[in-house]
Amino acid sequence: MDKIKVIYWSQTGNTAAMAQAVAEGIKKEGKEAEVLDCSSVSVSELQGDKAFALGCPAMGAEELEEGEMEPLVEEICGICSSKTIGLFGSYGWGDGEWMRNWVDRMKAAGATVVNDEGVICQEYPDDEAILNCESLGQQLASV
Repeated sequence: MDKIKVIYWSQTGNTAAMAQAVAEGIKKEGKEAEVLDCSSVSVSELQGDKAFALGCPAMGAEELEEGEMEPLVEEICGICSSKTIGLFGSYGWGDGEWMRNWVDRMKAAGATVVNDEGVICQEYPDDEAILNCESLGQQLASV
């Protein structure tokens, strides 16, 4: 696989910046990254992929965005067995519960989650979060 999809939903740009950093990590490993807004992706496009990344910030009571991202994730759960998925997202409050729940959900559906956890940061990604996102991309590129 030479192209790895980085699919995200972002309201304020924080998770979009993380998506770009994941893509940079993929490119550093010599692969092509395709950064896509979740509204432009169909699950059928992911069926043949061995690995991809999903990003979404915490919303409401530490949940995935429910209008676009949640329905996509629900569909992905049906096809993610034996796939490697990198998860990432930002939050403004809480302790990352939404990400822990998301990781557990993907693993229960049969996916391998990179590092057994998602990359999270509070608000806009700082230098450490950018490096963590790039590392996530590099790991996806090695699948």
